[in-house]
Amino acid sequence: MRKNWLSLLMLALFVNILSLGQVLGQERQERKGKITGRVTDSSHDVLPGARVELRPKGNAIATDNQGQFTISDVPAGEYKITVTYVGFAPFETSLRVTAGEVARVDAVLEVRNVSEEMIIKAERPRGEAEALNIEKTADNIVQVLPVEVITSLPNTNVADAVGRLPGVSLERDEGKANMSRFAALSPV
Repeated sequence: MRKNWLSLLMLALFVNILSLGQVLGQERQERKGKITGRVTDSSHDVLPGARVELRPKGNAIATDNQGQFTISDVPAGEYKITVTYVGFAPFETSLRVTAGEVARVDAVLEVRNVSEEMIIKAERPRGEAEALNIEKTADNIVQVLPVEVITSLPNTNVADAVGRLPGVSLERDEGKANMSRFAALSPV
């Protein structure tokens, strides 16, 4: 009989501990809030992958394919939300998170003014520049294939290299290109 009484006491204690844990868990959850929102541009098109940062907490997330975001388990208090997206001016706003409630932020980003100009230059290999000049200054239609290009491609023979030019079609004999129709080739 004493064993049954002890078992009942242990069971009651276990149930009380479980219910106390649930109450504390709910209380802890109620002290936190949630922030949701959507990020769009000025024409109301969504911006997937926009970076949303919660400060001073420092959490940063990206918007989904619909431009939406959710930040959960945010302690009650004052925060700043900063939204950035390449090519757009940053969006920043302040908000108050209340325990157990959802704060909403809809960010509309404006296209950034062009204040920087980037110029990318790349030199063509000497043979290509020379070939382009020959084509440009020719009196008739000319296609030039520089030696550097011929040797850089996986050609089995010169006919395969010439076959890469626009407007050239090759006759193949047993899988190999036939050069009988070309009068003269001179390397540039």
